[in-house]
Amino acid sequence: MIYYFSGTGNSYAAAKYLADGLGEDLMDIAVAIKENKYEYTLKKDEKLGFVFPVYAWAPPKAVTEFVKNLELYYSGDPYIFAVCTCGASAGRTMDFFEKALEENGLVLDSGFSVVMPDNCITLFEPDSEEEVAEKLEKADQTLDNILRAVKLSWSDFFRVKKGKFSGVLSGVVSPAFNMGALKTKPFYVTDACIGCGLCEKICTSGCIEMTAGIPVWTQDKCNMCLACLNRCPVTAIQYGKKTEKRGRYVHPVYQNEKIGEMTE
Repeated sequence: MIYYFSGTGNSYAAAKYLADGLGEDLMDIAVAIKENKYEYTLKKDEKLGFVFPVYAWAPPKAVTEFVKNLELYYSGDPYIFAVCTCGASAGRTMDFFEKALEENGLVLDSGFSVVMPDNCITLFEPDSEEEVAEKLEKADQTLDNILRAVKLSWSDFFRVKKGKFSGVLSGVVSPAFNMGALKTKPFYVTDACIGCGLCEKICTSGCIEMTAGIPVWTQDKCNMCLACLNRCPVTAIQYGKKTEKRGRYVHPVYQNEKIGEMTE
């Protein structure tokens, strides 16, 4: 089983690639939380993987909370691996994730980071088409190496790009992000909205409701996955004033598989 969390498709694409290569099933963590599916029984020799993005040099809070509450049933010692996707560096993301596993009595055998295009358009312009293509090509090569390591069940094996000042970034920026940057108040919708309801369906926090044909954020905070912002088909959703002039990013796998599926 591979559990994944994804807003704009990077982590989903990585999880799908690994699941296909390992012959494992996929489970969306956001869906599991919504449907209260915390129990899982591992089959003999089944590998357990977690794939998720890096938010401010740490795992999304939804991911660590899910892991802490996961109820696993198994015999022997299951092989557990984790992959985090990031725009440049992961900081101490994998350390935090490993600690969450340990709180649930689980041991992380291997961990990896994969650099992919950044989706954080609330802070800066997304990568150019050329940069996206280059990062995705390198990401495929990295995923090939990860798949090989996981197939061989390499233990105590970690390949994570922490980057410079990882301790400060993960120890200071991440807590500040969780305290102040997750607020939904800056979200708003323009007159371009067509009322398709896609944002409500894909919100990983479950905090968007269509009211009178337009999306309304019903909670003060969310996961800040930016799925609604990046995947709106008419770019009607904004966050503050700066996103109005910025591009959007969605992984090609979501463009080809997810958006069409969600809007049918």
